[in-house]
Amino acid sequence: MFLQNCGCALARRAMGLGAVLGALALVLPLLVFGLGEGEESEAVLPPEPTPVSSPAPSPAAGWDAAQTVRVLHAQTGGVEKMTMADYLSRVVSAEMPASFQPEALRAQAVCARTYSLWKMRAGSHGADGADLCDDSGCCQAYLAPEEAQQNWGENAQAYGEKIAAAVADTDGQVLTYEGEPIQAVFFSSSTSATEDAAQVWGASLPYLVSVSSPEGEEVPNYHSTVTLTADQVRELAAGQYPQADLSGDPSGWISAVSYNASGRVASLKLGGVEMSGGAARSLFGLRSACFQVEYGADGFTFSVTGYGHGVGMSQYGANAMAGEGKSWRDIVTHYYTGVTITSWSG
Repeated sequence: MFLQNCGCALARRAMGLGAVLGALALVLPLLVFGLGEGEESEAVLPPEPTPVSSPAPSPAAGWDAAQTVRVLHAQTGGVEKMTMADYLSRVVSAEMPASFQPEALRAQAVCARTYSLWKMRAGSHGADGADLCDDSGCCQAYLAPEEAQQNWGENAQAYGEKIAAAVADTDGQVLTYEGEPIQAVFFSSSTSATEDAAQVWGASLPYLVSVSSPEGEEVPNYHSTVTLTADQVRELAAGQYPQADLSGDPSGWISAVSYNASGRVASLKLGGVEMSGGAARSLFGLRSACFQVEYGADGFTFSVTGYGHGVGMSQYGANAMAGEGKSWRDIVTHYYTGVTITSWSG
């Protein structure tokens, strides 16, 4: 039985928490990016296939090279000191494919630097004796040089130089709003529009609003499918939504699916219990909240578009913009509304 037409197609035709700057606290999933998001890890793209023989060079001396950051390694609990330049190179290596356009990598470097400063000013790792960590679910994804060599194989030298250049070329450049580093979250791929932060995390930020995004069928796994049996849905719901009434015909379990302007699910009811599209995405293990759902002989089939929470910069969108000749400045000021690009000296 068909339950709901996809608002994602409409969006394509018409056109992913932390604290809200010290006053409003919200916990990001993550990246991202990344974010991340960086995106709830969803901002974190799979590592590039195959490749390095020599470590990636450090970016040229500048503001980044003059800053020392203490990085907590989640697996070992150890804290390592390094320059901001080295840290950012390792983050960009993990967060975005090195095969992407140079301007997209520069945009990612600026986002990574900005998010790092925002996170450091929040002081979330002070008790650990650190400034940041290498856990993508907390800060940003991180790829040590030796891991990058293994992932990139024969391309490692070229990729390492490319990423180091992206960091060096944007040395000290930060996105600010009213003079403060922004919460520069990002994610993998979008529908034709990104999402407003209020729709995902319930709190508005003036620079994290919905904007157009140009990627599409060139994105790997842009369309994905998840099928769950009625028993699987009942088991998932029992753990998080025990009040949901999942008796009777399963075709009626999911109802009242509504979509927002970006084409993502705004809310739905599961067994009479209302939840957000983001909550449904998490519960059912979907790549994004842009989905349609049908019930049939095999159970519930979710047809999904894009990957990530949808808030901030789309990484594949950034790459598409770079391919169209846009600069990193064009990219970041498109995805983060009303921000200022600042040469940071704080």
